[in-house]
Amino acid sequence: MAALVSSLASLLKQTHIEDDEEVLRAANAALKQSKNDVDTQHVKVVALLKLDRFDDALHALNAGGDALKARASAEHAYVLYKTGQPAAAAQIAHERSERAYRHIEAQASYRDEDFPRAAEIYRELSSNIGEDAAADLRVNLGAVEAQLEWSGQGHTVQKKKPSRDDLEAFETAYNAACGSIARGELPQGEILLKRSRTLCESLEDLSEEEKRAELLPITIQQIYVLARLGRDREAEELARHLDVVSSSGSSTQHIARVNEFAVSQSSNNPFLSQRLLDQSLAPSGTDQPFQFQESALRQNKFASDLQSLKYEGTAESTRVALSKATLPSTDAFYTSMGVVNAAAHARNQTGKEALKSILPVLERRPNDVGLVLTVVQLYVLTGNPGAATALLETFLARLEQTAEHHDARFAPGLVGTLVSLYRNQGRKTPLCGELAKAASYWRRKSKAQSPGLTYLYKAAGSALLDSSEKEHQQLAREIFAHLHDQDPNDRYAAAGLLASSPEQASPEQLASLTPTERLLSHIDAEALEDAGVASLPSSLSSAKTSVSTKKRSADDNKGSQPKKLRKSRIPKDYDPSKTPDPERWLPLRDRSTYRPKGKKGKARQALLSQGAVSTAVESDGGSRPATPRPDVKKKKGKGGKW
Repeated sequence: MAALVSSLASLLKQTHIEDDEEVLRAANAALKQSKNDVDTQHVKVVALLKLDRFDDALHALNAGGDALKARASAEHAYVLYKTGQPAAAAQIAHERSERAYRHIEAQASYRDEDFPRAAEIYRELSSNIGEDAAADLRVNLGAVEAQLEWSGQGHTVQKKKPSRDDLEAFETAYNAACGSIARGELPQGEILLKRSRTLCESLEDLSEEEKRAELLPITIQQIYVLARLGRDREAEELARHLDVVSSSGSSTQHIARVNEFAVSQSSNNPFLSQRLLDQSLAPSGTDQPFQFQESALRQNKFASDLQSLKYEGTAESTRVALSKATLPSTDAFYTSMGVVNAAAHARNQTGKEALKSILPVLERRPNDVGLVLTVVQLYVLTGNPGAATALLETFLARLEQTAEHHDARFAPGLVGTLVSLYRNQGRKTPLCGELAKAASYWRRKSKAQSPGLTYLYKAAGSALLDSSEKEHQQLAREIFAHLHDQDPNDRYAAAGLLASSPEQASPEQLASLTPTERLLSHIDAEALEDAGVASLPSSLSSAKTSVSTKKRSADDNKGSQPKKLRKSRIPKDYDPSKTPDPERWLPLRDRSTYRPKGKKGKARQALLSQGAVSTAVESDGGSRPATPRPDVKKKKGKGGKW
């Protein structure tokens, strides 16, 4: 036994790193003589790892038992990571404190989409570089921070703007571009992608095949950015020359082909699109799409199925996916599945016809957030915002009754939808109440500051400042103070804090705001005063029917030219040199120069004097009543009748 191990050790000393097959054969020969030799088993595992035979290495580790796994714990963790078990790999690596285990745990956490933990490890390693290459750590940390942005955890990223060092290598420039794209900074992302492409193409130590492999993800991102910017022709041209590396089962290859087909303007065949998207990815090991990529790919597939008129199959597939979730769920994947399921039941119809098909589904799944929001939108599109508001209020009130559903009840997206409905209907009181409840809940619930909560706090603070209730004003002060503590450089929070409590404003807060002189530098006060004041409608109804007018100032008519009268409106005896009679617009009998003629006219004029008594003339119309006559019998005419 000892001689065999000694011969194996002697053989390993004589072999080079390129001779891994010889090492493996020697280890297998030695294990035939001593099956339970842990040292030889360890050598075999290392040789299999060097040959990229990860499944065989995992089988050898399992065959060796706990003794081999304890001896080769680093290799065991790495094999689990490479065979698609990142959570188990991270757990094994976490039990050891050596630097090599920290690298394995960081990679496994990244693959397991535990991006905060991966970022924490890489920051610790970067603080004490040791024997590691600083450039490699910068690349890995940049990739983790980009994934934090994609996963909606960008508030934990410490560096938003790329440094000069990030622009010196194509890997770091690419990671910086991905972070910018995830934040919605598409023009900045396009610039960084061009920089990354230029750096990659200029490398001399990479072969042409390696360059094509590195340029593939860069090109895919460029196509995506151009499509998002509306430059479809450029995206299609770039996709047409896309050089997809022929690696079977590659998720990158599949995404490249999907993007190429998505931006293509020449193919409008939904059945061909459906056939492409149905091709299996066949992922293996670490070559798998991340969750946000998988969600987008599945949504593409369902959208293609709907275009291909596969309504029943899409409805059943989305129903199965929703059955795996605990509803209500605000996860983007499951809410999108609810929307697709509604579209399948409606058979791509909209308006009232779609509502007839979707409302029965809502009765069966009343806690489906995506389905509820779809019905709300259809109500709004059909001109029935009252029904939309009532449905959403009922849904949120039902969620509020269960403590487990409070996170979904006060989700910023749902609160924002209800607030938008209130605002469009001019209902300020329930609007303030909804924002106050949501802000109070999250301030008690969590101290973490996500982008969604930041927007919610800002909207709540702004609305509560206009409320007349003291409790709302106090809550607004607390919200803006919290926002200012989280980010002292946030000018919106500083302005809100100053507006809510001006007596407590510090010089630093005042200095962070834009000076009033700069804000008013482009405003001409005299021109505004000369233009007058605009009159606003007093109500929403008058706003729809009235035309906005502008009051003229008193000096508007000064120096204006008098209008010329038309000849048809000038009297024959008109003399422009004489002053017109100011009473010319009054009736003749109402003028001061009027003198009545005759007994009737004088009697009528006498009635106009104070204290006059009416005798025989009525004052209203001037007509004389019939004079009473004695009763005289008329003679009967011949041939007549009484």
